[in-house]
Amino acid sequence: MTATADQDTTAPASAPSTAQPRRNPQRGWFGPLLLRLHFSAGLFVGPFILIAALSGAVYALGPTIEQGIYRHELTAPSTAAAKPLADQIDAAQAYIQRHHPEDTLAAVRPAPAPGATTRVMYAEAGLMDSQNRAVFVDPGTAEVRGDLLVYGTSGALPFRTWVDTFHRSLFLGDVGRLYSETAASWLGVVALAGLGLWVIRIRKTRAKRDLVRPARGVRGYRRVFSWHASTGVWLLLGALFLSATGITWSQYGGGNVDQLRSALSWGTPALTTSLSDTGTAAGGGEHAAHHGGSAASTDAGPATVTPVLFDRVLAAAKAANIHASELQITPPATADQAWTVAEIKRSYPTAVNSVAIDPRDMSVVSETNFDTFSLPAKLTRWGIDTHMGTMWGLPNQILLFVTALGIAAMVVFGYVMWWQRRPIGKRVGNAPAAGALNRAPWWGSGLVAVGAIVIGAFLPALGVTLLAFVVIDVLITNRSVPPTPAAPGE
Repeated sequence: MTATADQDTTAPASAPSTAQPRRNPQRGWFGPLLLRLHFSAGLFVGPFILIAALSGAVYALGPTIEQGIYRHELTAPSTAAAKPLADQIDAAQAYIQRHHPEDTLAAVRPAPAPGATTRVMYAEAGLMDSQNRAVFVDPGTAEVRGDLLVYGTSGALPFRTWVDTFHRSLFLGDVGRLYSETAASWLGVVALAGLGLWVIRIRKTRAKRDLVRPARGVRGYRRVFSWHASTGVWLLLGALFLSATGITWSQYGGGNVDQLRSALSWGTPALTTSLSDTGTAAGGGEHAAHHGGSAASTDAGPATVTPVLFDRVLAAAKAANIHASELQITPPATADQAWTVAEIKRSYPTAVNSVAIDPRDMSVVSETNFDTFSLPAKLTRWGIDTHMGTMWGLPNQILLFVTALGIAAMVVFGYVMWWQRRPIGKRVGNAPAAGALNRAPWWGSGLVAVGAIVIGAFLPALGVTLLAFVVIDVLITNRSVPPTPAAPGE
């Protein structure tokens, strides 16, 4: 994206036949710019996208895989009617006192269906944010089936938690999250640049079919290019969707998305849990699978939490707006806070109503209803659940798996093409010619500059890496341009 010398400075001035004709500065710049951007971003960000795609493919199948790995804990052999939650919690308390006596009761998820277990969840020192230890109880017999660490609103078990942490941060904490933010930010840009190149190519080529399905009867670079182009056009919408929804989880770009949604009143309504005159909002939002907790006053004493209250609070919630079988009952940390009951059904049709209950008289303090959410808030909810593979069940997971593998394959195809086009005697291929912006009209350069600044400011990971690309591009280009010889007599 920088200029290169296009004049033969060694040719005599009296030999006009050797001079290259000047190109029209308003033609032939956009395609080369897209190619340079697509190549540079793919080359340097490709490893990030590859790791995110492969780990995302495994994560997509996580819910189904966990059903097999943790079948013992997740299934209840008893067919008897469910005992009161108080009895199930008492059994879990007895178990936790023997094995993890320092843990404290944090929440309960009643068995959502016959044959499933109840999760009695405990806070434990040393765990990640939004992570608890769950004791799995057969609701018919109150028999404890075991305990496992669970994570977030999604209730991810150890396998999916491990994959999710790797996918999100490579086990490097907040620093590692920059990798996934960079991958998500650039995936959409690379995909759109590739679409632009595909449109330019298909308008010029006669073998248009080779751009929508892998070419037959060709080998080498042309064959790999055909696979790269045809795979990309079929996976374009999936790549854009994963990029957009992935950004919402990121540290910096995701924070900007939250601020934009708040400014436009597109946020998810929050539940008020304060029992005093000063309201305190609680609620994990759409990303409660990755972030947890609600604000609580530190002035009041600890709340009274007894097993029998779970049954009473649940009955009051069902009389209000809680109708789904997949739900979580959370006691307050302090006495001036209400209990909360929230639906956690992330499959279609979505059920995420919530209600705050005053434990003193079982009255409703506040409630949120998904039906009254704004359309952007609903789309955000549906987009995140689809990204996580829970919205449409197994078909959703398979589609995500195939899309992620396809994205990974396109990255590999890109590197193979780069290697195949290397000059004889070199180990790697050359980059596309620089200098496209020098051939652009003033308005073209202006639009590119403004677009880069706006997008880079909104998506800082993209902005910083784009700036790095430009600096590296300038340095490499300047090194490759031979110095202009001095004129005679100088």
